[in-house]
Amino acid sequence: MRVLVAEKIAAAGIELLSAEYSVVDGTSMSRDELLAAIGDCDALIVRSATQADAELIGRAPNLKVIGRAGIGLDNVDVDVATKAGIVVVNAPTSNVISAAEHTIALMLSQARNIPRADASMRAGKWERSRFEGVELHGKILAILGLGRIGTLVAQRALAFGMKVIAFDPYVAKQRAAQMGVEVVETLEDALSRADFVTLHLPKTKETASLIGARELALMKPNARIVNASRGGMIDEAALAAAVREGTIGGAALDVYSSEPAPEDTPVRAEPNIVLTPHLGASTEEAQEKAGVTIAEQVRLALRGELAQYAVNVDAGREISDTVRPFIGLAERLGRLFVSVAGGSVTNVSLRYNGQIADHDTKVLTLSALRGMLGAVVTEPVTFVNAPLLAAERGIEYSETKSAAARDYVNVLEIRGEDGVGVAGTLVGTRNEERITRVYDFHLEMPPGEVMCFLRYDDRPGVIGAIGTILGERSINIADMRVGRQERGGEALMALSVDTEIPAEVLDELGKGSGAKSAVVVVL
Repeated sequence: MRVLVAEKIAAAGIELLSAEYSVVDGTSMSRDELLAAIGDCDALIVRSATQADAELIGRAPNLKVIGRAGIGLDNVDVDVATKAGIVVVNAPTSNVISAAEHTIALMLSQARNIPRADASMRAGKWERSRFEGVELHGKILAILGLGRIGTLVAQRALAFGMKVIAFDPYVAKQRAAQMGVEVVETLEDALSRADFVTLHLPKTKETASLIGARELALMKPNARIVNASRGGMIDEAALAAAVREGTIGGAALDVYSSEPAPEDTPVRAEPNIVLTPHLGASTEEAQEKAGVTIAEQVRLALRGELAQYAVNVDAGREISDTVRPFIGLAERLGRLFVSVAGGSVTNVSLRYNGQIADHDTKVLTLSALRGMLGAVVTEPVTFVNAPLLAAERGIEYSETKSAAARDYVNVLEIRGEDGVGVAGTLVGTRNEERITRVYDFHLEMPPGEVMCFLRYDDRPGVIGAIGTILGERSINIADMRVGRQERGGEALMALSVDTEIPAEVLDELGKGSGAKSAVVVVL
């Protein structure tokens, strides 16, 4: 078998691969040369520069696995690879220590004015009084996102004597408390209390431009913000203005909305913003671990074994024909459950009712966990790492089974310890997905890509009000169902819409319907 290595990886990784396979050195190949060389290769290894897109994949009829020597998958078209039956693997833990240490380095550099002091010395000056800094000891650090890297940063900050708070709705307070971290309820609370803020969140539609002028204005005038996670989560123009005007004390960035960062990006003009060119994973150790890890993962995939960091593997060939059609539904129900549960999830019961209870449903539990965790962690969630990621967030889960299923042949149900739950089934000869319950309201509705759920007191005019608000915003309703337990009691309206519902429109829907809760879910 032939392995095309398109970008440089650690020599130890090359040695592992060379022991079993023919390694093709593509590190100096042009795009056209890669397109020509990929045709007879069984595996492709890339880092961040090579685009493993539909064009490249389409030229590789023998390709069995694509390995990304790092965490991100922005340059790999996972959907196209999956449809072609190609396993995609990455190395999600290779750079976590390096990223955490770089975050601390940026904090210290900003706090002690190290880059500016260094430049001053090299210019022949001696400006001790100009570069007076601040200590980390005794300061409040707000960590936005308490995943693997955020946890490592917290451990190191605690060693400096900092008080650590965290904003992460998907981390249990008890779990964080065991680490000496206080979980706060809102982003606003975290920002207003902090002396230092650091971001360690996944890049999603919700976190894009998370920190703008409004959020920066909530911070203390001497507070500092650090981002060594993902670019685009801080509005760089707003950040430059806040530092320039003294709204905050300073900032440090390793990642940018556009990379390489353009020469005219406003943050370059501010001397009190420390800048590094995406160095979070740029250590000898991280590159060594990434190279070895990806070589091991590619080797497992080529052997036909389950690779631990496979992001698109179908979780085993032993899955029964009864269970297999429910995999996608289980993941969507997991995503729906997290949204309607609101806040941290600590104890989850996965219930399988009907004929499906006679089968091994582990893959469905894992699929539900993928849905629950997929939107809140930085690394891709797989059938293999989902239990580990759940444990790291203090999420306990259990399976229960019953041969009895009311109304349907099979029902999948997810319930939290507070009683909030969702359920779904498959109907018809084509196994069409249906959501059958949200909260405690029964309905039968196909899951849509964008859905909205409103809980309100049943009364005339609500449906018309909702339709009017969405119509005025040119948001088309594709499907609508209403469930209620009794006339005049509480009701649930479930909507599928063709486009996303902005936060301000969701607020308007809530007010217009008198809703007790309004939730938008992207499935």
